[in-house]
Amino acid sequence: MRKMTNKNKVLAAVGALALVAGGGGAAYAYWTTTGTGSGQATNSVGEGTVTLHANFTDGLAPGDVRTVGYTADNADPNTSTKVGVLSATVTTDKAGCDSAWFVVTADTSNTTVAKNSSGTSVGSGTLTFNDSATVDQGACKGAVVTITVGSV
Repeated sequence: MRKMTNKNKVLAAVGALALVAGGGGAAYAYWTTTGTGSGQATNSVGEGTVTLHANFTDGLAPGDVRTVGYTADNADPNTSTKVGVLSATVTTDKAGCDSAWFVVTADTSNTTVAKNSSGTSVGSGTLTFNDSATVDQGACKGAVVTITVGSV
């Protein structure tokens, strides 16, 4: 390796000083301006609703407990929707078959239902046909038991 002479050292120092001075001057240059602006976009026109379903096996008899699966369909092609707290009630189609003999639960899942989808699992629960030792529950033979499910 060659040794650097004094002349080369001076030239290197002057070159470095020129670079720093040139760069330093550029650091102080700036533009000033004022202005305003705005922007806008239209959100999709999603309905934000889903169709909920309760699914359980038939053949209930007094004392039976069935697992209930809750699913949701979202027909909106633009927007996914979140299903929050589930609520469920029981009705029957036969006179004398008291819906109070049935207990239904619905566990909340806070599930997002994708746009344009169907059959998304959104929770589960149980359906119990309470057995009464004092009342004849024969009116429920052949009855259609319906679970109505809602969400907030």
